[in-house]
Amino acid sequence: MGNGIGFHAVVAGGRGWNEIVFRGNTRKIMQDIRNIAIIAHVDHGKTTLVDKMMLAGKLFRDGQNNSGQVLDANDLERERGITILSKNVSINWKGTKINIIDTPGHSDFGGEVERVLNMADGCILLVDAFEGPMPQTRFVLQKALEIGLKPIVVVNKVDKPNCRPEEVYEMVFDLMFSLDATEEQLDFPVVYGSAKNGWMSEDYNSPTDNIDYLLDKIVEVIPAPTVLEGTPQMLITSLDYSNYTGRIAVGRVHRGSLKEGMNVTIAHRDGSMEKTRIKEVHVFEGMSHAKAAEVQSGDICAIIGLEKFEIGDTICDFENPEPMEPIAIDEPTMSMLFTINDSPFFGKEGKFVTSRHINDRLEKELEKNLALRVEPFGDSTDKWIVSGRGVLHLSVLIETMRREGYELQVGQPTVIYKEIDGVRCEPIEELTINVPEEFSSKMIDMVTRRKGEMTSMEAQGDRVNIEFDIPSRGIMGLRTNVLTASQGEAIMAHRFKKYEPYKGDILRRTNGSMIALETGNAFAYSIDKLQDRGKFFIDPGEDVYYGQVVGEHVHDNDLVINVTKAKQLTNVRASGSDDKARIIPKTVLSLEECLEYIKADELVEVTPKSMRIRKTILDHNERKKANKD
Repeated sequence: MGNGIGFHAVVAGGRGWNEIVFRGNTRKIMQDIRNIAIIAHVDHGKTTLVDKMMLAGKLFRDGQNNSGQVLDANDLERERGITILSKNVSINWKGTKINIIDTPGHSDFGGEVERVLNMADGCILLVDAFEGPMPQTRFVLQKALEIGLKPIVVVNKVDKPNCRPEEVYEMVFDLMFSLDATEEQLDFPVVYGSAKNGWMSEDYNSPTDNIDYLLDKIVEVIPAPTVLEGTPQMLITSLDYSNYTGRIAVGRVHRGSLKEGMNVTIAHRDGSMEKTRIKEVHVFEGMSHAKAAEVQSGDICAIIGLEKFEIGDTICDFENPEPMEPIAIDEPTMSMLFTINDSPFFGKEGKFVTSRHINDRLEKELEKNLALRVEPFGDSTDKWIVSGRGVLHLSVLIETMRREGYELQVGQPTVIYKEIDGVRCEPIEELTINVPEEFSSKMIDMVTRRKGEMTSMEAQGDRVNIEFDIPSRGIMGLRTNVLTASQGEAIMAHRFKKYEPYKGDILRRTNGSMIALETGNAFAYSIDKLQDRGKFFIDPGEDVYYGQVVGEHVHDNDLVINVTKAKQLTNVRASGSDDKARIIPKTVLSLEECLEYIKADELVEVTPKSMRIRKTILDHNERKKANKD
């Protein structure tokens, strides 16, 4: 701003006053605010769109490296192309401050979604001009409509060949109608464009060269937050952390205003009250915080200097505290055993291997991961039952810990059953599979074997969209089979729907395991001779230990094999005895595939450099005894 001498600006943020001093003359300007959440399915271009909005808001210096994807900042998010943690970004557009809140699209991160939407007054629903609204978009949109947010629909990627913007618009309307949107919500504006190419317009046939149309629509359609006078109230909806100032509370000021150095009361979820003092108040500017003297109701701010607080607590008046309704979060549907790594190879690759390290890390995760639960397993000090919203939710935690240098072992995921009216009930998910037409019968066969019920089937060109209701147990291990059966063509998505009575037993993996007999180095000679017994998970030259699962047996029983046996060398030569070993490359399983693959008596050993599957009881003879009992 301004390059004149004697010019300075103080942005108090919020609907507060901006104080601008021109050579000693002070003027106050009222600042408008729009709080908006962005809802989109994986890979529909949400993060790209936000990057373009930030460019339009002139957040990057000229020539600064804006390589894109500012929101999905951690490695895991970029690799998987999903948003896990929600983030806040703020831009200034023609004097209006727009707070953009990024939401995770996957229902496994439902805990994140709910608290984030509480900060917004409206939402942008971003859909792909070819694919249309997907099941996971539906999950977040449903939450947003229930809260009463006003939507703007953005049909993205209209530059793609064979896209169908008009049909997609109809599909979005039908979806909102089926989610019981109000008449006002159904009267939504629609914007067409291509975030990647940096344009948005009213009509997809007339591209522009900027995204101004969308930003103008946001300012015009999304209501400004209502200013509520009175004693201060702010619901803490997310946490931030700084190595210098410790934990930071982030939320939207609901009523009144919060000032630097103000005395406040924190009303905890359990009803207890705690008197404390705010050290600093920050507002969001661009991707970072900026210090402010005061934040008015309606703006999103970060508060520094509070010690004991959790998500869902209310910051309220010092004298007359009035707590707000805490956020209700979806209950976990799946649990998993976490334990320390006690395999023969423990401590070789990780920095943090003890139960104290893992316990501290899980405790730290609980502070910001709302939908997670951690309980000790029985009387054990080195085993924990960790419950979450699904395999993806838990595997992201395991993968993050692995990258941070932790070694641990995890057991088979199990669903959490509930007693409802005396009936044992299990979580049911809504599963959508999109495949080429020739594979549709295979898909239906696979899902119905796992107690799935087909609810709808519609053709989209040469592909078919099939919807099922399936128990969460049935989804474990389904993805690999679906991709194999459809030659990698299937697109699969699922979300939690409701609890229903237990559907009966499901046949899981039927093949047995091939288990190493001795610890040592795997030889090509022995792997070559054993290849007709099944497929291997190891390459020649890898170190293995006794009790490690080194492959999948072709039959349904477990087979103990010796892969560390070298060829006996003699002086006698015979024709045919020196054949070359021809070895099929190993099957590489991702973390999710490992978790879905293992049986109840197996564990996945996770270290920073490797992932191994092993039997819980390593010794072959001990295992036999345990099976007899």
